[in-house]
Order: sequence, then structure tokens, then C-alpha cells
Amino acid sequence: MDLVLCHTTADFDSLGAAVGLCVLHPGTRIVLAGGCHPTVRDFLALHRDEYPLIERRSVNPSQIRSISIVDASQRDRLGKAAEWLDLPHINEIAVFDHHLQADLDIPATVTQIEAVGATTTLIVEKLREKLKNAAENGNTASRLLPSEATVMALGIHVDTGSLTFEGATARDAIALAWLMEQGSSLPVIAEYVEPALSPQLQDLLQESLKNLRSETLHGYTVAWVLLSTEDYVPGLSSLASRLLDLTEADALLLGNVYKISENENSSNSAQPPVSNRLTVIGRSRISSTNLSELFKPFGGGGHASAASLATRDVDPLATLNQLADELKAQIPHPPTARELMSSPVRSIRPETSVGEAHRILLRYGHSGLCVVDAGDGWEPRKLRLAGIISRRDIDIALHHGFSHAPVKGYMTLQLKTIAPDTLLPEIEDLMVTYHIGRLPVLENDQLVGIVTRTDVLRELHQQKGRDSGSNGELSYCPLPASVEQLLRSRISPELWQLLSIAANIARERGWQLYIVGGAVRDLLLATDDKLALTDIDLVVDGNRSADDSGAGVELAASLQKLYPESRLDVHGDFKTAALLWNKDSVFGSLWLDIATARTEFYPYPAANPEVEASSIRQDLYRRDFTINALAVRLGVPNSGQLLDFFGGLRDLEARQIRVLHANSFIEDPTRIYRAVRFAVRLGFAIEPQTEGYIRHALESGIYYRIQGENGRAPALETRLKSELRYILQSPYWKAALQMLGDLQALRCIHPTLELDRQLWRQLRLLDRCLNGRKKEEGSAADSVTDVTDVTDGIKKQVVKKFPMPNAQFPIPNSQCPILKISDWLMRLEVSIAYLAPEYRGKVAANLQLPADSIKRLELLEATNQELAENLPKCKLPSQLVMLLRNYELPVLMAIALKSPRSIRRQIWEYLTKWANVEPPLNGNDLKALGYKPGPGFKRMLDDLLAASLDGDLGDRAAAISFLAQHYPQS
Repeated sequence: MDLVLCHTTADFDSLGAAVGLCVLHPGTRIVLAGGCHPTVRDFLALHRDEYPLIERRSVNPSQIRSISIVDASQRDRLGKAAEWLDLPHINEIAVFDHHLQADLDIPATVTQIEAVGATTTLIVEKLREKLKNAAENGNTASRLLPSEATVMALGIHVDTGSLTFEGATARDAIALAWLMEQGSSLPVIAEYVEPALSPQLQDLLQESLKNLRSETLHGYTVAWVLLSTEDYVPGLSSLASRLLDLTEADALLLGNVYKISENENSSNSAQPPVSNRLTVIGRSRISSTNLSELFKPFGGGGHASAASLATRDVDPLATLNQLADELKAQIPHPPTARELMSSPVRSIRPETSVGEAHRILLRYGHSGLCVVDAGDGWEPRKLRLAGIISRRDIDIALHHGFSHAPVKGYMTLQLKTIAPDTLLPEIEDLMVTYHIGRLPVLENDQLVGIVTRTDVLRELHQQKGRDSGSNGELSYCPLPASVEQLLRSRISPELWQLLSIAANIARERGWQLYIVGGAVRDLLLATDDKLALTDIDLVVDGNRSADDSGAGVELAASLQKLYPESRLDVHGDFKTAALLWNKDSVFGSLWLDIATARTEFYPYPAANPEVEASSIRQDLYRRDFTINALAVRLGVPNSGQLLDFFGGLRDLEARQIRVLHANSFIEDPTRIYRAVRFAVRLGFAIEPQTEGYIRHALESGIYYRIQGENGRAPALETRLKSELRYILQSPYWKAALQMLGDLQALRCIHPTLELDRQLWRQLRLLDRCLNGRKKEEGSAADSVTDVTDVTDGIKKQVVKKFPMPNAQFPIPNSQCPILKISDWLMRLEVSIAYLAPEYRGKVAANLQLPADSIKRLELLEATNQELAENLPKCKLPSQLVMLLRNYELPVLMAIALKSPRSIRRQIWEYLTKWANVEPPLNGNDLKALGYKPGPGFKRMLDDLLAASLDGDLGDRAAAISFLAQHYPQS
């Protein structure tokens, strides 16, 4: 006999899952372990004969072959039927459940416990697969009976609130849709999903409303009530749900105490002893509360938002009050306006013109501005809020031609304001009630910040993500509650101590410290147990007053006193400081950058940004990509909290690079190079819309106009050189350059520069030469790997677009002159040399290359013409050496890459065979032979070298004879 056990007080989910298993395994029988929910009881009163139900007392334990348990994973939910789990002859015990928090104490041989809204969904998925396979094998008649589909649909509807509960998933929706296709009865479902309360429950509802106690804490209302009845009352869960809706409480505890006989079958004439039994039903809509954990010490359980317990021999009122207190203790302190607000507030005077206000809105990307007045004197720290003007107000004024008019004629005067300690629920309520998009924050009647609708929505979304937990799908990536343990486990104890000390110093001054950017990204991506962080960015979020504008510098100075072995560098204009350790025995080469939270504005495209102190939110908003706009809070409260305002964690999961702002690449074109660098380095893809922004920015021609109007764009050029160096000295430079070429982003260097076949061929030829030189030198410095170091997809793309040329290319096989230039700079010079001669020197100067690089590129065309004219005249090795030794090695390599094969072969022959040949005698030898030092020594040594190169000298004796013949001594 194969059995399916439904838990005590079976609900529709357990019944639906049990019926589904019977369809999967024909011949299986269902046992209700101990009663059922009233609505299930009413349903079975009409439909019992349609399902394979069997009474527990009718089961012969010796005939049980297998047991499946649905919607439960603990023995005490199976009543007396739990005894069957210990039978030695049972072949299989399977558990199907969706309560992830419950501790499995059943000796299961098969388990499937997954985060779906209903256990029935798990069984429906198996049924779909079975019937699909049957149809593929020609059995097209395989489908469910309407009665089977209906009870399973009821199970999903009831446990997911018809897909409205937090735990509902797409899998539940798909399962319901399939059951509809299978013929589930909608009228029957409608009848039992929202059943009417029984007369007894209606009376208890009135009593509950009369005796309900409630308390509001942190903006949330918790209600509880204790009912007393003669006997057990079925259907209390329906009463609890109805009571929660009527009272609009955020959480409810409904207790029911009744008496139960200890020995109902006692034959004694005396009254059998009785005891109090307490049942508690819990419902909660408050994020971060967990009723299942709350009820667990009393033997209860369920979901975080819906659970129940049953216990005896306790003080009912004291127990319920204790549970209410513990539930209130679970309520998180909601964020305050001070934590949510943006500060300092962008504000204008009442006399500011509408046109100027419009310009400010565009400049800072705001949707409204606060209008402030300071009376007779203008003191920035004493700003009285006079009104608010929105973008809509400004647009209307502009539409009617009033750009010259002062904003005081259009601003809103009747304002709702909040204090710094106003809680999020109250802020949300104000915005919804009065349809307000922004709330100014006043402290002592002074404007200190502003909370916008976006701030509220973002916080609510992140709370939902943190509370829901991850379901492993890329389309939804909730935030972990804390990453502190992950951080501590992956960095050295000494570094964690340094960060903790920094956080404590910040807290003592009333500041909050965050680790931001790349370190957070790498922490979340790392797969190794230890993470070698050598460059860490910290941001100090102060009280947003003028006194805190240098918080980052002050914190860095305080740390340097505790770590005197570090070097302190201060950059006051940007409110940043850095602590540097160089080959330290503890920290190695560590760079700790500490900045005050700030916002920035680009006054014109490609300029250096103008910086102002701000909040951590705005500091993250100014960054380039979502994966670099993550932060981890250090120090109490909420140590380890991950801040992700822009979906960076989701993009890490999806392995994509996504920009924060549509105009980001116009403001700073070097972000194009950063996007490519991160994509190739991390093996990510550039998100399609971000790629669209890149191409739009390049096609707009904004960079060319900047260079045309100003002649120079120094800020752009400095950052561009830095990005080019990062890319060209990296092991993945080939793949990155290919991607830049595909995007046509080399136009940022010069409008005519493109990565075509010829330039790509030259760079690959250069790479072969550099690699060959390193092998000869045995040097690992500035090494370059092949394109196979990057992902296979990128490798195939490179090979397909620009195959390796078949032209012969001699690889150095003997000593080669030392190249006194970095590989990355050589690659950049070769790229610039591909431009027309008139552009080379200017581009090199704009990129702030070394003076010798600029000179080489300026003279490259003339040198090329000289060599093209003179190299064909060189018939002997000595002639080749005497000509080419007058030119720098980088010049020769650049010319060789651009020249015909005959010229290139001569240059390679010189570099790889003749350049390091020395004459058989040196100056000391000449002096020993009696020659007097002087200008003639060079001529003599050159003649010896030429004779040696041409094979006219065989050994030292022949060299001495050569001198005696050509330079006789008097």
C-alpha cells in the first residue's frame, strides 16, 4: 500500500498536492492525519468520493510500502500517523513541502522543499512533465479529470492568496494556468477560496473587534486578541485574515483558549482532569518579521508571514502578550528622513528667473527646486523655506513666454514638510495622501534636506528584496541582509581591523563610513576564500553640514596617526585623501582612498567635474556603472548592509555592464573605454541599451566639436591616456581593442582613427616581436599573453574579424637591442603612427605622452622617407648597421611595421642579427697597442666593426693586423 499523508487540520494545499501524487502514482491512497480545515471539510462533504481517501484506522501498517508527506516536514504535524515513519519495512519516505524555514525531522529518503507559493505547484510540475511525455508518445488522451484539476487549483489559490501573497512565484502562476487548461472549475474555486464565516466565527469576529488591543511602533500597527471558547473552533485562520483586513493592522495575533479533557475515555465516575489548550494564529504584513521563528519555541511553525501554534498548560494571556512583545521586537526600525534625504538641497532665491531655474534643473537633473529666503541677509546656513517649484510649474511658465519672470510667482506656497526623524511609513503616507512628489526636511526651521518619491520607492523596493530572499533567477536579485561575514572571511584580519577602526572613528564624529565601488564588486564576484584588495575606496557620509565637507580628509589624517608607516596624500579640491602603504610587511602595497560623500556636475562635456559635498546615495549616483555603484556599510548600526540603489547586484548576476545615466558617455567619453575594460576583464557583456548610448555619443560628434572649439580638452585627454594605459598594458588588450574597434571608439583619440585590417596587422606583428624579445631576454616584466587569455567567445570574434597575416615575420632568435619603452606605450605609438603625418605629433601631445614619444612621431614620416631612400643602397651588413644605428629602436620598429616586406626584412635583420655585434677590439685594446686616445678611436673602431660584419676579420690577430695595415703607427 502506498500512502500520502496530509498534515493535521489539512488545508487545500495539502489536499491538492496529495491528489496530484495519486494521479502521478495510481493506486496511492490519501490519509488525513488529523481532521481538516472547515472549508476543506465542507468541500469534501460534497466531493469526497472523487478522491482516493482512506481512514487512518483502516490502514494495516504491515502493508505500507511507501509514504509521501505533503505540505509538512515535521513529525508532530502528522498526529498518530507519524508512528508509521518508524516501520522498518518502509521502502521510501518522500517529503514535498514549501516551508523552507521548518526543520526536517522526518527520516526521508526523498525530499523536495522549494520556495514556491504552494506545495501543490511542485506536484503539478511533475504532472505536466508526465502528461507531456505521454502526449509525445502518442497518448493524446492523457489529461486530468476536472475534479482533480479543481482541487489542485484550490490548493494554489488558497496558499498564494490567488497569487497576491509575497511568497507567490511565477511557477505558481504557470501551474494555475495549466490547471485551467485541464478543466478546473472556476465556480467551485470561487466558492471555496473566499468562504463566508460561519455563525460562530461571525460572533467571534464581533467579540474580537470589541476586545482587540493594538500598538503602533515605528509606524507599524500590531494587534492581538485572546478569545475564550468551550471547545476547539475550526476556521480560526479565516477569522484572523478577516480581522486583519477589517482593522487594517500590519500584524495580528489571534489567540483562542479552550479546555480539553486529559482522559476523555476514562471510565471513572469522577470528573476527568482538564487543561487549558491555547491556539494562536499569526498574520503579518511587516517586512523582516518572521512568525515561523516566533512560534517555533512553542512547537508552532508555518511561513514568515502566516503561522500557527497549539500548546497547553500555559498562561494564555501571558503567553499571548509575550508573543506580541517578541513580535514587536522583530519590527525593524524604519529609515528616517535623515537617512533617506538628499543634502545639501539645491535651492534658489524667490527672485531667480524661471529661465535660470530651468537651467539649474537641467544641470543637476532634478524635477523640482526648493525656494529659500534668508530675510535681509543671505546666510547659507540659515535658509527659510519659502516654497517649491516643480519642473511642471517651470514648463508652464516657459510655455507662456515668462522665462524672465521670478519663480516666486509660480512656486507652491502651501507646503508639507517633515523632520529629520520622521519615519518612512509616515513619509509614504504623506506622499500618498497629498499626492506629493517631494518633502522638504526642516530642522529648527532650517532646510537641511529633501526626500523625493524616488527615494521612498527605492527604499521600499530594497526592503522587499532583502526580505524575500533569493530565488536564484537573474530577473530578480534581492539584497542580502548583510555581507559583513563575507567581507570578514575574505580579507586579512589586519585589514578588517583597519576598516573597523576607521568605522569607529567615523561613528564617534557622527559620520557613517562605507566601502564602495570596485572592492564591493570584486567581493561579490570572488570565488576564492581570500580576496587580495590592494585598492579600496571609502566614503564618509557626514552630517551634510559645511563643517563636514572635509570629513574624508579628517578621517584619513586620524588614521595616519595610528598607522604612521603609511603616507598621507590630500586632494582638497575633491575633498579626498589617500593612505598609501608601499611593500609593507602587513598591508603590502595598499591604497586606501577616503572621500567625503559628494555629488558632481560636468560644466561641459569632457570637462573635469565640479564637486560638492552630498549624501552616500548621490555619491553612488555619480559613478559610471551599476556594478561600481555598490556600497557596504561599515560599523554600527546595520554593519555589513549592502546598498544597491541602481540594480548593480542584478547586473552582476546577469554579467552585464550597464551605465547609470543616458548622457554619461557625453559627459565623460573615457567611460566608453572603462565599459570595454570591465566587460573584457570580467567576461561581461555590455548591456544593449548602454551600447546604444555609446554609439549615440560617438555619432553625435560632441568630442570633435569640443576639440574644434577649444583646441584642447585637457581633462578628457588626461583620463583617456590613463584608460589607454590600463587597457594596452593588460593581458586582455587584444580583445579590448577589438571591442573598441567594433564600437568605433578609437575616434575619441582622433576622428580618423579606426581599427581596420592594416592597423590590426601592425599591432599583431608588433606583439610577436615583443613576445619574441621577452623570450630572448627572459623577462617577465610588462608581459603580454595571447588572446586565448580571454573568453572563447572573444577569441573567436577576434580571429574571425582580423585573421593573423600570412606574411613572413622573422621572430628574434638572437640578442635583440633593449627596448627602453613600455610595451603599452609602444602599442599606442604604433596606433598613433597609423594616422596621417600631420596629426601624429598633435595627438601625442594632446594625450600628454613623453617628449621623446612626441618627437619620434613628429619625425616619423621624414625618417621613413630617409630609410626608404637609403636602405635599398645597403648591400653589405656594415652599411646596414652604420645607417640604422643612428635611429632609436622604437622608430625602427614603427617604420618596419608600416614598410614593404623588403624594408621590413632589412630592419628585422639589423635588430635580430647585427645590432649587438661589437668590434673584436675595444678602446682599452687600442691603448694597449700604443694608440693615443682621441677622435681617431671612433673611426678605428667603426672600421673594425664594419670589417667584422662583412666577414673580413676572423679573430683578434686579424683585427690587429687590420689596424697595422690601415692605421700604421709612426
